[in-house]
Amino acid sequence: MEARERIFKYQGLGNDFVVLDRRGSGEDIDAATSRWMCDRRLGIGGDGVLALLPSERGVARMVVHNADGSIAEMCGNGLRCAVKFLVDGSGQTPGHIDVETGAGVLTCYPSYGEGGVVAVDISMGPARLVAPNLPSGATGQPFLDAFVPGHPPLRAYAVSMGNPHMVLLDQPLEDASRLGPLLEHHPSFPDRTNVEFVRVDSDGLTVVVWERGCGLTQACGTGACASAVAAVLAKRLPADAWLRVTLPGGDLSIRVPADLSDIRLRGPVAFVFEGVVAIPSGR
Repeated sequence: MEARERIFKYQGLGNDFVVLDRRGSGEDIDAATSRWMCDRRLGIGGDGVLALLPSERGVARMVVHNADGSIAEMCGNGLRCAVKFLVDGSGQTPGHIDVETGAGVLTCYPSYGEGGVVAVDISMGPARLVAPNLPSGATGQPFLDAFVPGHPPLRAYAVSMGNPHMVLLDQPLEDASRLGPLLEHHPSFPDRTNVEFVRVDSDGLTVVVWERGCGLTQACGTGACASAVAAVLAKRLPADAWLRVTLPGGDLSIRVPADLSDIRLRGPVAFVFEGVVAIPSGR
């Protein structure tokens, strides 16, 4: 028998998500349900599913399900969507809320306009250069040489924003669709990796992201953060300043402190629609 569930669709710079409010039941979804919901022909369509579960440490616990059924530790665009859902649904206008994620409890600062929350500023926590989901041989050096068959070695920055990133500065943006699938599965990253192709501009960055478990997307919040971190480490852009990061879906603002202690992300968010779906049996 088909199960029916109310779903909510949100997007941040075209990075779109199905939001499920499971705080009542406390039950997460499985990989098959995530794949079906994200299917743009057979399901609802989305880059991921955000399951909101009960939390003793925040307003909710956000679990990020990728389009391929895998789980991501963190998603900056997804978190903005979750914050808009949680705040707009509360009927209140708090100055900040805490949301539990796979990268820890993150403090989020909503901005309000017509229709409720229109943007969110997130305290993303520290960027890490040594972490379990980064190359196991890392010794504090922020870069590694990535090898792809038939291609010269690529100098890459390995950065964790809770989830792993391989950042390629000055790599042609059009290479993302060709090299992204190969580098996502780079053997140095134990849990696969997101891959950022970055052009350094005089006033910021232009970035295309191959997202782990999703492929090319319109935007990636943690990828924007990791790209800004790499540019600061390379002394190509200044620390402690708001930096423009342009993605295919639009602009985010990122601030990287010199000690990498608390990366800040600021960007827009929008509600798309809500409805009721019949989840096929066996999902």
